Amino acid sequence: MLWFVPATLPMRYKIPESVLVVIHTPDLQVLLIERADRPGYWQSVTGSLDAEDEPLPMTAAREVAEETGLIASRYSLTDWQHTIDYEIYPQWRHRYAPGITRNTEHWFGLCVPAPMPVTLAPREHLRFEWLPWQAAAARCFSSSNAEAVRQLAWRVAGGQGAGLDVTNGAAAP
Repeated sequence: MLWFVPATLPMRYKIPESVLVVIHTPDLQVLLIERADRPGYWQSVTGSLDAEDEPLPMTAAREVAEETGLIASRYSLTDWQHTIDYEIYPQWRHRYAPGITRNTEHWFGLCVPAPMPVTLAPREHLRFEWLPWQAAAARCFSSSNAEAVRQLAWRVAGGQGAGLDVTNGAAAP
């Protein structure tokens, strides 16, 4: 019988391209989740592509399901058509190939009808809270996540670049 020791398998590095999904209600309550590896660090749903050719809306929907148990296709998932490039925090660089220090992040919104319980992945997150958007922005540990939450009211009101509803391809409200 052959046994494989996981430590002998090559490490799979994260792809330095990710999504951030601001989950919110029509009245701008925002879901934040607290990181298990850094208690006190609150954030929106985030995650990297599993493959370089994975479509971004698929990455967003997958990460929402993995981190909250919500099925994005039941709600309104909107590609905000906004991308940022940021420096990866030093404490997380070991997850990336040597020399990788920057990540490209694509922003999405997911509108659900009302605050609801979510099912967290216990190895990733400890707690969740629904907060008014202003309080959520203030609680985000990442400045880019806080900026995404601050843009929510403008985007929901139909600001320029509100995004595309990737559920049916129509312009977002």
